[in-house]
Formats: sequence, C-alpha cells, structure tokens
Amino acid sequence: MPDSGDPLPSLDHLRWQCRRGMLELDYVLRRYLDAHYETAPPEQQRQFVALLGMQDQDLLAWLVHGLPPADATLRGIIRRVRDID
Repeated sequence: MPDSGDPLPSLDHLRWQCRRGMLELDYVLRRYLDAHYETAPPEQQRQFVALLGMQDQDLLAWLVHGLPPADATLRGIIRRVRDID
C-alpha cells in the first residue's frame, strides 16, 4: 500500500489506471472513482490506489466474482468498490 506520506496520484492518472482491458473491471473501478473516490477519507483513497496496483486476474476474482482476498487489509475497499449502487 502507498505510504501515507506519499502524495496521491491525480484523478487523470487514476482514470488511466482504471482502464484494465476488461470491460467488467473498467466499469467497476471507474464507477467507484467517479462516484466516491474524491469524498473518501485519505486512507480509503490510498487503499484504492493500492488496489489499482493489483493484477487483473486478482481484481476480476475479487470485484466481479466476489472471492475474498487473502490480504485482509484489502477486504474493506474491495467491498466498497464492488457494492456501489
């Protein structure tokens, strides 16, 4: 996870990182970014940035297929991203 002292990437950079090449992932990640990222607490923003650094196959399993990650620190952000109305 990014260090709490590191600056967060710009929204444009994050939008680019949300483009995964899998329409399902693109949709889920962009939906969270557009609807909740800017108003999320800094720690949650950092968790989302860390999530964007994960492999597509893992993200697909967690965000689309609903499998829990082994890393407990990711479970909260995965739940938030997946459960957006």
